[in-house]
Amino acid sequence: MMIFDLPDADATTRLGEAIAPLLEPGEAVLLYGPLGMGKSTLARGLIRALTHPDEDVPSPTFTLVQFYESDPPIAHFDLYRLTRPEEAFEVGLDEALDEGCALIEWPERLGDDPGRMLGPDRLIIEISEPVPQAAALREGGDRGLSGRVATVSGAGSWEAKLKELHV
Repeated sequence: MMIFDLPDADATTRLGEAIAPLLEPGEAVLLYGPLGMGKSTLARGLIRALTHPDEDVPSPTFTLVQFYESDPPIAHFDLYRLTRPEEAFEVGLDEALDEGCALIEWPERLGDDPGRMLGPDRLIIEISEPVPQAAALREGGDRGLSGRVATVSGAGSWEAKLKELHV
């Protein structure tokens, strides 16, 4: 496991950019965290690193998935609106992993064991507020003074590749 301080959106983008060259077909990147934590910002950095720096990368909140031609091909999923884990296959999750990589926001919608639907090779990223800041919010603190923390772990091939992740 690795922990990265993300003091601003640029740092979150850089983490996505650092992950991009390590991705291989069949792998999934799972992005956990509450609304507004920077999951889409990290996804945008990763996708632009694989495609083009000016690539239009909208959040797939309403379309559920956006596909990008890159090496490897990547599909960006936002599963927030799913009501059943099986719906992920209806929007192309299995095809995305057969042909390339899947970047998944709200992977908790896949159920308690996402690995059974995704395969063994997964990078798991949990973006959260630093603990002292969360306490300040409960006490009426200013959310605008915030940074984030990314806790990154790996399964399968990512257990070893984590050592190669440098931001």
